[in-house]
Amino acid sequence: MPPRPLRRPAAPPAHKRSARAATGRRGEELAAAHLRRLGFTILDRNVRTRYGEIDLVACDPLVLAFVEVKTTRGASVAPLERVGRAQRARVRRLALSWMMGRPPGSFRRAQVRFDAIGVVLDRDGALLALEHVEGAW
Repeated sequence: MPPRPLRRPAAPPAHKRSARAATGRRGEELAAAHLRRLGFTILDRNVRTRYGEIDLVACDPLVLAFVEVKTTRGASVAPLERVGRAQRARVRRLALSWMMGRPPGSFRRAQVRFDAIGVVLDRDGALLALEHVEGAW
């Protein structure tokens, strides 16, 4: 008997996709506000290419940070536990592509860093917890 073809899991219904997107947007807004409080300027948000997306690009006078934001509702799983090795590698490639698209020497003095911010929201979208790991990888 021939092997059965692998099937992709069905996409979630539209209402769940829009709720998930709203949760992600809320988490990114809170993460951006957190970075601004720390003195960072948000240079770019939701940088999309065919290879993926960088959630936030931020800088201060010394650091250029590429930030992955993970948001959950409720505290069942720590959001930062969902940043896997493949995703970290993808963000590194995207960061290089982002920097190559800027004028030469734009970030010569900046230390490049990859941060992760985990956001936990309650059912109404209010912030329960925010964890910022500088230099996460």
